[in-house]
Amino acid sequence: MHSRYTGLIEKYRDYLPIHDDTRIISLAEGNTPLIRLHNIPKLLKNEVALYVKYEGLNPTGSFKDRGMTMAITKAVESGSKATVCASTGNTSASAAAYSARAGITAFVLIPEGKIAQGKLAQAMMHGAVIIQIQGNFDDGMRLVKEVAQHAPITIVNSINPYRLQGQKTAAFEIIEALGRAPDYHCLPVGNAGNISAYWMGYTEFADIGIVNKRPKMCGYQASRSAPFLRGHPIDNPETIATAIRIGHPQSWDKAINAQKESGGWFDEFTDAEILKAQKLLAEKEGIFCEPASAISIAGAIKDINNGKIPEGSTVTCTLTGNGLKDPDTAIQQSTTPLIKVKAELGEVKTAILQKM
Repeated sequence: MHSRYTGLIEKYRDYLPIHDDTRIISLAEGNTPLIRLHNIPKLLKNEVALYVKYEGLNPTGSFKDRGMTMAITKAVESGSKATVCASTGNTSASAAAYSARAGITAFVLIPEGKIAQGKLAQAMMHGAVIIQIQGNFDDGMRLVKEVAQHAPITIVNSINPYRLQGQKTAAFEIIEALGRAPDYHCLPVGNAGNISAYWMGYTEFADIGIVNKRPKMCGYQASRSAPFLRGHPIDNPETIATAIRIGHPQSWDKAINAQKESGGWFDEFTDAEILKAQKLLAEKEGIFCEPASAISIAGAIKDINNGKIPEGSTVTCTLTGNGLKDPDTAIQQSTTPLIKVKAELGEVKTAILQKM
C-alpha cells in the first residue's frame, strides 16, 4: 500500500506543538533532498563528505515553507483572519502562498527596489496585499511589530515561535538521511532564525537519544550585512544576496547561543565570493541556488581548505532558496554568450563542434 507524503507537520507531529484536531495548513513542504556533492570536493585540499540540503525544492522555493506551515496552521487555530510579515522576498512568497491555502489575507511589507523579481512575482500571484516601503527590511520589521499592536493580525516572521518549530524539522531530516548528525553544519545567516532552528532540531534529537552528538554550527554573512561579525546591529546593510540583507537580526540571542554552544563560528564573504560559489555549484554539480544560499558553500570551501573543518569530516550545507528566485542576478554573472545562427544544420553543427 502506497502512503502519500502530506507535509512535515503530519510526519513530525509528535515533535511539534499541535493538537489532534488542529486543521493543518500544508503544501506538502519538507522532505527535501540531502545531495552529496561529487565534483567540488575533488577541488578541495582536504577530503570530506560534503552534502547540501536543497531547500529550494520546497513548494515556494525556499526553506521558509517549513516555518510557514506551522505559523499559518497556528494562526488559523487561534482564529486569525490575516497575517503580516516584513520580507526581503522569500518570507513574503511563503506567507502569501500559505495564507492563500488557508483562505486568509496576507499583508507583506517589502523594501522598495530591493527584492528579487522572482520572489515579488510569487507574492503578487498568491494574492497578497503588498506594501512597498521606502526603507529596508529592518524598517519593515519595526513597522510590522508596531502595526500588530493596533490590528487583529498575526506576525509570521521568525519572531513567531512557531516558525522555528517548523524549521527545526530540516535537522531531523538530515539526521534521518545520514543516520547520524553531521560534524559541521554550514548555513547563511540573515535574520538568524534558521541557524537557531537547526540547533533546536539537533538538540531535541540529541536530548531524546536519537543521536549522541550535535554538529558545530557555522554561520556565514555578507560582508556589508554582517552584524554578527561586527558585534552589533548595523543600520544600512547592503549585499547582492538580498535574502540576507539584514542588519538587525531578530533571533540574535538564539543564534549566538547556537554558535557558542556548538563550538562553531561566524564568518563573512564579499558579494564577489558569494556569486563565485553560486556559479561553481551550478557548473560543477548542477544545483542552482539563490545567491544567499551559496554563501554556505563559500564558507564550507574556505574552512575545509584552511583546515578549520578537518579531513574526514561530514559537512552539511543548507541551500535556503532556489536559483530561480533571482534570475536577473544569475543572468548578469553568466559569461557564456548566446550563439546566434541561421536555422540550418551546417551552422548548428559548426557551432557545436567549435565548443566541443
